[in-house]
Amino acid sequence: MSNEGSLRGIMLYYLFYKLLFEQYAHAYPVLKAFNVFQYVTFRTAYATISAFLITLVVGPWMIRKLREFKFGQEIREEGPAHHQAKKGTPTMGGVLVIGSVVVSALLWADLKNRYLWIALVGTLGFSLVGFLDDYIKIKKKRSLGLTGRQKLVGQFGTALIVGLMLKQLTNYSWVLSVPFFKEFQPVLPFIVYLGFIMLFTVFCSNAVNLTDGLDGLAISVTVVAASALTALVYVTGHAKFAEYLDLVRSTGTGELTISELTIVGGALIGASLGFLWFNAPPAEVFMGDVGALGIGGALATIAVIIKQEIVLTIIGGVFMIEALSVMIQVASFKLTKKRVFKMSPLHHHFELSGWKESKIVFRFLIASLLFALLALSTLKLR
Repeated sequence: MSNEGSLRGIMLYYLFYKLLFEQYAHAYPVLKAFNVFQYVTFRTAYATISAFLITLVVGPWMIRKLREFKFGQEIREEGPAHHQAKKGTPTMGGVLVIGSVVVSALLWADLKNRYLWIALVGTLGFSLVGFLDDYIKIKKKRSLGLTGRQKLVGQFGTALIVGLMLKQLTNYSWVLSVPFFKEFQPVLPFIVYLGFIMLFTVFCSNAVNLTDGLDGLAISVTVVAASALTALVYVTGHAKFAEYLDLVRSTGTGELTISELTIVGGALIGASLGFLWFNAPPAEVFMGDVGALGIGGALATIAVIIKQEIVLTIIGGVFMIEALSVMIQVASFKLTKKRVFKMSPLHHHFELSGWKESKIVFRFLIASLLFALLALSTLKLR
């Protein structure tokens, strides 16, 4: 069987729409019900449900296996003292999130769509860097895995591949979409835009990773961010909505239809909700770098494809603030030998200020909802 045939064998879109509906519905009217499989909204809904169920069903088994393999979390000595109680909690649960996203996307998306594969390459590439980082931590029983340089090489390498894949698409626009300003939409030279893509995706990936420090924090914010981004993907891929809202979009049909990315977004929402079931306080499993870097890479890659990079920094405002708090802390200490925060990332500052962990998570979640609403408002504020 050819590789294309193997892929089609697991693709529900091909099976129910391309095969049963298009080829046999005229002879068997009952099969006309499968016409719904052509609609991306239908497949996105079921991709979300599928990813959620896969995560929920496989989760307990994976947690048991992680315990058996002694894949426990190492806790930084300089962190809040009460975090030492979390030492040994199974980590690398992000494999479950990323795996559910990929499986669900393969089940419900049109696998001929090239945007889909670029999104999956970005997701899996960053996730692989995280996997290696987690594995070294566990293998050597320490809180540090890959060196900073090694991690950045892997992340920038993945971002470079994503950028070069986009360059192969004849219809991809190198316009930088700037929210709030309708007339300011600069067209950048490829090499400049490639550099921007690389810096942007690496920053987003690390921002999610830095946020992953409290039970349920990063994954709950991910649910909100992925939901808002998926909505943006849908309106960007819809010709009439995109024209009405004056969105920059790469036009195309079939294998170059951006709308298929809503399925990846929906799968990420479902997988995140499923993982939150186990990661809610007190966490039964941590996602590890394999999950955090992979999620950040997924969000950033999708944003790059739909030309909403700057809007993603608003959607993921909590992620951005967490990352900036680290940058501010490091810069301040190097320049003045003084710290701005009691500890960075920012959620640890609030912990040391007396806030309960659950209160921090819920308040950051409220903030993420507000950031998402602000980002979506940019669709009309131009």
